[in-house]
Amino acid sequence: MHSPMTRRRALSLFGAASVALTAAACGAQDDEPAASASGKSLQKVKVSLDWTPNTNHTGLYVARSKGYFAANGLDVDIVQPGDTDPSALVAAGKLEFAISAQEALTQARAEDAPIVSIAAIIQHNTSGFGSPKDRNLTRPAQYAGKTYGGYGGPVEEPLLKTIVKADGGDPSKVKVVNVGEADFFAATKKGIDLEWIFYGWTGIEAELRGEPVNIQYVKDYAPVLDFYTPILITSEKQISSNPDVVKSFLAATSQGYGYAADNPADAAAILLKAAPDLDKDLVTKSQEWLSPKYKDDAARWGEQKPAVWTDFAQWLYDQKVLTKQVDATKAFTNAFLPQ
Repeated sequence: MHSPMTRRRALSLFGAASVALTAAACGAQDDEPAASASGKSLQKVKVSLDWTPNTNHTGLYVARSKGYFAANGLDVDIVQPGDTDPSALVAAGKLEFAISAQEALTQARAEDAPIVSIAAIIQHNTSGFGSPKDRNLTRPAQYAGKTYGGYGGPVEEPLLKTIVKADGGDPSKVKVVNVGEADFFAATKKGIDLEWIFYGWTGIEAELRGEPVNIQYVKDYAPVLDFYTPILITSEKQISSNPDVVKSFLAATSQGYGYAADNPADAAAILLKAAPDLDKDLVTKSQEWLSPKYKDDAARWGEQKPAVWTDFAQWLYDQKVLTKQVDATKAFTNAFLPQ
């Protein structure tokens, strides 16, 4: 039984080096044949979440519950991550699909991990730096003299410094403390002023707890930070060996997120049935907030823009998060999305 995955642990697990090493150690796994030759047999595939179930994942549960996967010839097992980075398992051929984030995949490709983003689950970056309202932090320039609680990820400080500088503040005056996996609410009661959060989950939870937050979305201060998080990934080998499986998986998943976008209340109920330990009010409110953001202003759900990948990869390199340039055009594909 694996312990629950936190967002912080998930992001720190998606380390580029672990992806490359695990891929090398495990080698590629042979593609599993269909259960039988009859046209009614379903291809078994697995997709790993990036952390414990939440509204980022609703479309997958809808696709399974509504029979969209089965209609596309797939028997999909939705699994939670354990102690091994799911991206590493995808790279090694042990998992067909997983949820990751653009910053993690780009770092992984810098270490030659053969993984590719096949869909943006949410069209725009909904993360930002959140703080309790009583801290009166309404813009990044005000972070000077305050304490940021991080988990030690390589992208955190560059993000923080970029938006503080963009707002005319002094990034060197922000104190950074590693709080590991400490919960936002616990950390901000113990000397931490702000953390990097996703409003659609932690911000909504704060509202429900009567502890509202201020948040400065990173994309609002630097367009290059409007990167895709989360994303769906697969391996280069899966794409080359089983393109029909990738296409079928995305056809069903796209339908699932489309349904969740149009029917947030019912979609929330489907997620709660699959993950009954979740807080009903949090899931319902979060789904209501997030549903319009899956597709947002894109022509179709999952669409990824080349400039978002190339510009962000360049930013990561400029910030010395990457030690070498990455060909961002090979890091993603829209080819398997439904037309």
